[in-house]
Amino acid sequence: MYPDGTRALSDFNLHIADGEFMVFVGPSGCGKTTALRMVAGLEEITEGEIRIGDELINTVEPRQRDVAMVFQNYALYPHMSVFENIAFPLRARRLSRSEIERRVVHTASLLGLEDLLKRRPRALSGGQRQRVAMGRAIVREPQVFLMDEPLSNLDAKLRVQMRAEITRLQRRLGVTTIYVTHDQVEALTMGDRIVVMRKGVLQQVGPPQELFDRPANLFVASFIGSPVMNMLRATIRSVANGRSFVCCIGDQELALPESFADERPEIRSWIDRDLVVGIRPEHMVDAALDADRHPRLRARAVLVQALGSERLVHFEMPGHPVLTDEVLEVARDADASIAETLEREAKGGTTVSLIARYDTRSSIAVDENAEIAVPAQHLHFFDLGTGAVTAAPESNGRVVVQEAAAASSR
Repeated sequence: MYPDGTRALSDFNLHIADGEFMVFVGPSGCGKTTALRMVAGLEEITEGEIRIGDELINTVEPRQRDVAMVFQNYALYPHMSVFENIAFPLRARRLSRSEIERRVVHTASLLGLEDLLKRRPRALSGGQRQRVAMGRAIVREPQVFLMDEPLSNLDAKLRVQMRAEITRLQRRLGVTTIYVTHDQVEALTMGDRIVVMRKGVLQQVGPPQELFDRPANLFVASFIGSPVMNMLRATIRSVANGRSFVCCIGDQELALPESFADERPEIRSWIDRDLVVGIRPEHMVDAALDADRHPRLRARAVLVQALGSERLVHFEMPGHPVLTDEVLEVARDADASIAETLEREAKGGTTVSLIARYDTRSSIAVDENAEIAVPAQHLHFFDLGTGAVTAAPESNGRVVVQEAAAASSR
């Protein structure tokens, strides 16, 4: 808690396994960097315990915690060579010259820096500077690596490359790592487990696939996945004397299979109540290519983005936009214009936007009225008031994230 009474973290109970790559992710100001700095000893905690192994480190000085931190801005010494920058923490510990040279050369070989040891930071590219910053942490051979958005200053292409390099390196070294990022694509592609945070509170902790397939609440569902999950206001109604159910979205009805209520019996308690139904873009199917005859929604295509191996099709359809605090917070954090669009749609209150991820066989064009097939087993249902999940879908066995790509439209 800060002197002004602000609680940076609340109920933050987390166990990280030895050698695990744990990623903290969430919007700006959610407390992820503060949590990292608490582990490092750069922020005091007002209650609770922090342990590394069996050792309680609440009052241990930062330099004695046996952790190494990699910062967003690299924090390299401009007047020192690459060798000297990497060697700096070892010289501070007064290791022998031969031991320092052995460790620096070994670390440089891990990072592909052998030919750059005599250069100074100004002569390096952004990716090379990031490797030097990593090397300075690795050379200490700590119990824990702490990484605070280390890739945020790199361009998109280099970030993709460095993500893979850091992940491979962490696996090779086997050092417990806590990695803070604002980018959920980074989180999904790098972490053994992910901690999703909001306003200092853990929302969900689990492997990437679990968070993607079974988000615990509306906030996690909105935050994890790219493009984001489609959110629609809906109600569940029973038909055929309670033997079957339909999901009503605007003036349309999605007929749910007879087995649906048996597989997710909790849905019976939500009949005729306001819900949010979530549909991921990758779970939507061009009805013209749907051999399984899944339930259908009718919508108009307003934009088609060709990404080479796939197409993102943007639709509009009658319905009521979802404008909860959770959805707006995620939207504002991603792009203020997205939040403005949501608020504008909510004021109109008659149409909603959808994004579908189709393969290249789809031939839907802009302004075409089309049918979207929606496999019922992949529907997510949330309480409109609390945002809590009420009926979780089956796992689909894969995580899909959208890398930055040049999109063409027609």
